[in-house]
Amino acid sequence: EINVTHFPVLQFIEGQEEGCYPIRPASMTYDDVTHLSAKIKPKQQKVELEMAIDTLNPNYCRSKGEQIALNVDGTCTDETSTYSSKLMDKQTFCSSQAASNVSRYAAAVYKKGELHLTPLHGILQLRPSFTYLDKADAKHREREAANEGGDSSQDEAEDDVKQITVRFSRPETEQARQRRVQSYEFLQKRQAEEHWVHLHYYGLKDSRSEHERQYLFSQGHGLAENTELIKSPSEYLMMLMPPSVEEESDKPMAPSNVLSMAQLRTLPLADQIKILMKNVKVMPFANLMSLLGSGTDSTAVLRCIQQVAMLVQGNWVVKSDVLYPKDTSSPHSGVPAEVLCRGRDFVMWKFTRDRWVVRKEVAAVTKLCPEDVKDFLEHMSVARINKGWEFMLPYDEDFVKKHPDIVQRQHMLWMGIQAKLEKVYNLLKEHLTPKKQEAQSGHPLLVSGEQRVNMAKAKVKQNYGQLEKEFQKQKAEMKSNDTSAKMDVSNIRIKEEPVSDEEPMDTSAYEGMNNGIVNGLHTEDSMDSLNGHLPGGCIDRVAQELKAFVSSTFKKQFVLTLSELKRLFNLHLASLPPGHTLFSGISDKMLQDMVLDTGCKQILVPFPPQTAASPDELKVYALWEAGDTYDQHRQVLLEIFSKNYRVRRNVIQNQLSQECGEDLNKQEVDRVLKDCCVSYGGMWYLKGTVQS
Repeated sequence: EINVTHFPVLQFIEGQEEGCYPIRPASMTYDDVTHLSAKIKPKQQKVELEMAIDTLNPNYCRSKGEQIALNVDGTCTDETSTYSSKLMDKQTFCSSQAASNVSRYAAAVYKKGELHLTPLHGILQLRPSFTYLDKADAKHREREAANEGGDSSQDEAEDDVKQITVRFSRPETEQARQRRVQSYEFLQKRQAEEHWVHLHYYGLKDSRSEHERQYLFSQGHGLAENTELIKSPSEYLMMLMPPSVEEESDKPMAPSNVLSMAQLRTLPLADQIKILMKNVKVMPFANLMSLLGSGTDSTAVLRCIQQVAMLVQGNWVVKSDVLYPKDTSSPHSGVPAEVLCRGRDFVMWKFTRDRWVVRKEVAAVTKLCPEDVKDFLEHMSVARINKGWEFMLPYDEDFVKKHPDIVQRQHMLWMGIQAKLEKVYNLLKEHLTPKKQEAQSGHPLLVSGEQRVNMAKAKVKQNYGQLEKEFQKQKAEMKSNDTSAKMDVSNIRIKEEPVSDEEPMDTSAYEGMNNGIVNGLHTEDSMDSLNGHLPGGCIDRVAQELKAFVSSTFKKQFVLTLSELKRLFNLHLASLPPGHTLFSGISDKMLQDMVLDTGCKQILVPFPPQTAASPDELKVYALWEAGDTYDQHRQVLLEIFSKNYRVRRNVIQNQLSQECGEDLNKQEVDRVLKDCCVSYGGMWYLKGTVQS
């Protein structure tokens, strides 16, 4: 809004630049201005005006002004006080861009039958600034902290002795730098670093204001000499209002983490679920379906949600690697993403077993800083005074009942994660045993004994018809089998397995649900089929499936311990549909025999005598022939590790050069080492043996 009759200006002079800024806020007049100061940040095009308030006006509430000044500055008055007169006697106005593209706007002045147009290069809107309220809030928080005198929590209170974390800066990647530059904190810091430049104010009747006002009128008098005005009306209109081709590109981009529901539903289903889970972090399946809109296939949603989330107490919790991608680090301690994911997985695993988690216990096991542990807990739980952290959502019993196959698959995944956590954190028996507390059952907390009995009775009535039919069928079979009791002994099939101290792998399955469940499953139950024997044609299918798994796994990994192979096999089972042939029960001996049948060899690594590794971790298998050009190099490398537990790189390179009869370049050596080894502390170890 421009009124040429009120046209004071602000002059900015810095170096060789000179600019005049006409100002005319809509609700102000400048005829009786007693005080006005202004300043600008040129790069940001940000202007602040500080104007005096008429405290003698009968409409001014003096008591309110005194109260505001007291809240902002307190009782003491010094140079840093906002209101030195102990009265709110001034108001600050801060500018913001009113439009992103002003090339289509102009200021018009009509004078003596002539219309004068002046193009605009920027439009700033002045709004009241309430920064003094922030100062008042800060004063209020300081007074509250002084009155409280510390934290009254017992379980969650920090010890007097605090751990100091020393961080060393690492080279910043280009991707990390771009994320940092685009962050809100960086933009705020850059804005705060630019210094304010004070402006000179010229009143309405000042000669400089009158001089600037004349620039609104065209200085040319010979209109006939302007050939551009001899054009047709349509051509002139096109010159006056050219089509905007850059308006869309000049439109400011929304922040990367802001996405409307309309924009969200234009994305693929997998991306929608990933974005929702990454922002919400914990969500029941019913709520997720409501956010995705009507008509969404629940089967497709279940398939996608398992890629980005894990099942905890019947609810879906976003995976750790989604929140902490690779090559990132903690903003608090600088710990790499791999360590953060492992610590957060431990917290999620604890919530699959217990309703409550204590932060000190998590910090003692994961060895992470308190800020990182607090972030993990805040993602999925709520702090309770003198109790700990409680999972934020109630147990979703409906989902567990409707989708037992999903629950079974998730349980298998958690068993694999548990095995990995036991190995990394050396978990004790007290960590693995759920705490027997009233509030830590798998069912909702407030369920009385009478309600449980009523639920059981209702379930019996519901299944009564089916149970009666099964009973009659079994009774008829028993009568018909009385005559077949004298059957030939040769027809009896007896289970025969080689004598071995090794126990079969855990392939537990979902059978029921009670107060002792872990994510809806009994950990003691396991599957067996026909007393350990499979029907005739199934044996070949099981062998083929197992051989395909072992072959594909070793072609990717090349070197695996038996412990790691069993973990990968459990993950593979979790990805299979219910009723698959591999669920029939695979023992450790069957798995080891299949490894040797696929062309792998056991590497007898000379582990140190004081190793605390388990027997499964001491068994190392490697693919001897992969069919590529690096077979000979890998075989030489494996021979080296059959004599040494750890080896230096120069020893490996010299041995490879001697055995292969050629000078290998660095890339070839790196390729062989990457296939079979890991580096730790300047030494090289076979994969899976360094943590032993």
